[in-house]
Amino acid sequence: MDRREFIQLYDGFGVSVLYPIETRSEPDRIVVIGGGILGTSIAYHLARRGAQVIQCEKLRPGSGATEKSFARFKADYRTHPTPYNLLNRLGVFNWHQLQRDLEGELQIQWGGNVSWSPPSNEAEKLRLDVQNEWRYDTHLVDEAEVHRLLPNVTPGPVGAARFCEEEGTVDPLQALAVLVKNAERFGVKLLYPCEVTGFELASGRIRAVQTTRGRFRADVVVLAAGLGTPALAGKLGVHVPLKASPGVLAHTPAMSPILERMAHPAGTFIKQNPNGGVVIRGSDFRGSTDASREHGQELMRTAAQFVPGLDRVPLERMTLGWRPMPQDELPIVGFSQDCPNLYIATMHSGMTLGPLMGQLTALEILDNADVDLLQPYRLSRFAGLK
Repeated sequence: MDRREFIQLYDGFGVSVLYPIETRSEPDRIVVIGGGILGTSIAYHLARRGAQVIQCEKLRPGSGATEKSFARFKADYRTHPTPYNLLNRLGVFNWHQLQRDLEGELQIQWGGNVSWSPPSNEAEKLRLDVQNEWRYDTHLVDEAEVHRLLPNVTPGPVGAARFCEEEGTVDPLQALAVLVKNAERFGVKLLYPCEVTGFELASGRIRAVQTTRGRFRADVVVLAAGLGTPALAGKLGVHVPLKASPGVLAHTPAMSPILERMAHPAGTFIKQNPNGGVVIRGSDFRGSTDASREHGQELMRTAAQFVPGLDRVPLERMTLGWRPMPQDELPIVGFSQDCPNLYIATMHSGMTLGPLMGQLTALEILDNADVDLLQPYRLSRFAGLK
């Protein structure tokens, strides 16, 4: 998709992109700090537009929240308020677009997500949830439809069920590897391990980034370092308020294909990556830090009640991820008022929003654009908080 098509799409959603456009005599020198899905998408889109991009990753690509993500693309009614719901819907759309742009290299499971509950108060709540959905392709389905959508699943008694057709999922490290390869094809120089140790300032602007791999001059610095963002921004006197948001997942070795789409029975969330590995998320995903094998085996037992065969597969590993969650749980994106050439991008879910943020960030940085869609998510909304 070129810039004109992209802007036309956003106009269709009632979103404007405000300019002026600056004429540049030479490519912008941009340092992107962070090697997760968000930082890599930003680096890819900047380089694709002609910028000279150096990307610095402290450990290795994806070693932070990305590799420990369940990697579900969604935009249901819980992604509120309304502008944030729109942002997430566009984020899901952009994964489709990126998959086309990369000519099928991305292995995305677009089968949607089936949720259900046995007859109970939870089933009635699920029915009400569907009624509260807006502009989202989800609908109630009966037990027969659950069996059709998930032929290898034994759902048990179904009090209520819904099918969210728009949702998708990826193996986050496979998706990241594809983005890294294509970013490098457009000239991104990815350095790792490469820790940022400081910044050189002149007249309140960053002139160079100091790292364990050398010093790099920069016209713009993009800070997309996940949980490392507050400390790095703090070196520049910029406060980025994040809070702890852990998430635990159980992973199996590769097995025969059993799930064409995500399955969400009460108490667990199950998906299968293209390589055959099954990933299981418990009802305590938000907040749990228990990555013990005992907890993993408990998650496996719960999932095996619905997916026959999982009881014969060993637990391969557990992962504990720490997601970069802004204080109000909405994205932080845009230039800092305190350091005008520092562009901050931190959010959950960076998986859902990664490709979209890459395009929007490139517009704002390279064209001096002011994207209406991003106005609610500026760092300035936290002014006065320390």
